[in-house]
Amino acid sequence: MLRAELRVGAPAPGGRWTLGLSLAWCLLLLTGPAPAAAADTGDDAFRALVAEFADANFREKEALAERLLATGHPRVRDVLTALLEDRLFERERDRRIFVVESNDERLTAFRLLDPASLDLVDAVAPDLLRRIITNNRLRRFLRGTIARFSLSSADAGVRLEAARELLRGLDDETIELFRRRAAVETDPDVSYEIETALSIAALEDGDPHVRIEAVERLSGRLNPVVHNRLTALVADTGNGGRVEPDADVRAAAADALWQIDSMRNVYSVLETVAFGLSLGSVLVLVAIGLAITFGVMGVINMAHGELMMLGAYTTYVVQLWMPDLIGISLLVAVPAAFLVAGSIGVLIERSVIRFLYGRPLETLLATFGVSLVLQQLVRSVFSANNRAVVTPSWMSGALQFNEAFSLTWNRMYIVLFALLVFALVLAVLRRTRLGLDIRAVSQNRAMARAMGVRTERVDVMTFGLGAGIAGVAGVALTQLTNVGPNLGQSYIVDSFMVVVFGGVGNLWGTLIGGMSLGIANKLLEPFAGAVLGKILVLVVLILFIQRRPRGLFPQTGRAAESM
Repeated sequence: MLRAELRVGAPAPGGRWTLGLSLAWCLLLLTGPAPAAAADTGDDAFRALVAEFADANFREKEALAERLLATGHPRVRDVLTALLEDRLFERERDRRIFVVESNDERLTAFRLLDPASLDLVDAVAPDLLRRIITNNRLRRFLRGTIARFSLSSADAGVRLEAARELLRGLDDETIELFRRRAAVETDPDVSYEIETALSIAALEDGDPHVRIEAVERLSGRLNPVVHNRLTALVADTGNGGRVEPDADVRAAAADALWQIDSMRNVYSVLETVAFGLSLGSVLVLVAIGLAITFGVMGVINMAHGELMMLGAYTTYVVQLWMPDLIGISLLVAVPAAFLVAGSIGVLIERSVIRFLYGRPLETLLATFGVSLVLQQLVRSVFSANNRAVVTPSWMSGALQFNEAFSLTWNRMYIVLFALLVFALVLAVLRRTRLGLDIRAVSQNRAMARAMGVRTERVDVMTFGLGAGIAGVAGVALTQLTNVGPNLGQSYIVDSFMVVVFGGVGNLWGTLIGGMSLGIANKLLEPFAGAVLGKILVLVVLILFIQRRPRGLFPQTGRAAESM
């Protein structure tokens, strides 16, 4: 125990130091543990408040969200976002509320995070949890609440997302919030969205000059909210349902709308071209195998689409084996699909095709029968229902250029993947002994055999290579559509069109022909529809083949004379 000898008027000798130590010890006791205890108390109160979501109705959940915001806890946004995304669950055995890292139904266990710290607590089976449910009204409330809360975030990206969300539902409270934020906002992108919101609010002003200035500021902005408000002014139903009385305001709004519509039309064409490139990339992947087998072997393989289907189902099976590694499962599926489809292709060549060389009509009928067998085999194993392949997180989302133009990551990756596969196949044909043999057989089979090339082995390897590339195309196609037994039938005719249009056996013709037909299909769809658009493309292709029977890039060599 610390003691101090004190006298009235002056401290005793040594008492000054003793008294100082006593006061320091007391100060340490008073201030040292207090913050940790306060933090623990704040976290416990936050957890208790979150726990009330378990028994609350939808209206009570709105009130709970407001109370959570009032706490100022750093995890408020995470908890409300989890509730909005259906990732807030109650563990049934102790009725504790947790944030789930991912609620993917394919997972065998959900990782439970503490709502106050987001630390990992447990991993349990989904059937041992109960989801905290929401409805449409509550989700709208949560989106607005999270956006208002996020508008003051330190992260500029979070503020930008919040400003765009609040712009969709402007009211007096939100406009006032924007006005306060405009005075302190430093990020130019966020300031741009705030200026858009305040300009829309200025359309309600009683002064026509203020409304005209607001219209001029909104001119050229591609946000759909801006377009709708300006359209309302031109239609004489703007300003909250009141007729716009000023002709100058209506004229300014019409000019702004013309400028916005012109820009949106340009971006719409660019987006359609991008969709056409992704479709053309799939056609290129499918047609590469056909171009190789048809150019070398003269085989019309009607089972090529089913080989692509097998590649798609291989992707589905790989994800079943790797439910917790979806991010890399697609990368694993590429070589797996190549091996599966290539092996089936070799089996088809050895069991059916090799007896029918030089008889193209018989190969067409035989491979059509093989395609029916493969379809029925898949139905027997996987059923006739479509199967969905999960898109990895690194392929999800979109690259947003502006409010009217964005490109999804999965389509961009498919284009890059098709170009990569094309480059690899081109390198194999140009830089390897197998490629040399394939080119020799495709140009003059008899001369290649006379020079010692084992044409039978080349046929097997060529058919396996073409089938494997078809399987790889199936992997890419899983990111655009569901997997089903009839998947290959949708692309086999188009792929043959690509081969004929580009030139049989020419890879560069296949690349240009596939991309051209993909873009043409997508450009025609908005005007003629999907079916009529394909018919028009087919008619144009027939007229083209009449003028150039060997396609864009005809094959060279003596064998070409007989094709």
